Amino acid sequence: MSKLLTIEEVAALLRRTPAAVRYMRHAGTGPKSAKVAGRVMFREDDVTAYIEAAFQDA
Repeated sequence: MSKLLTIEEVAALLRRTPAAVRYMRHAGTGPKSAKVAGRVMFREDDVTAYIEAAFQDA
């Protein structure tokens, strides 16, 4: 099972603000996320795949 990350942790990894990550989630342009127990969470594997895909397209 992949580690779950908060918006703040993902923001730190992407070097963006938490507000920017929230907007990316709203716009559908960020890593996959889901509400778990009422909190928005990201799987670490999905965030890593999102970063890797950005380098594939570059």
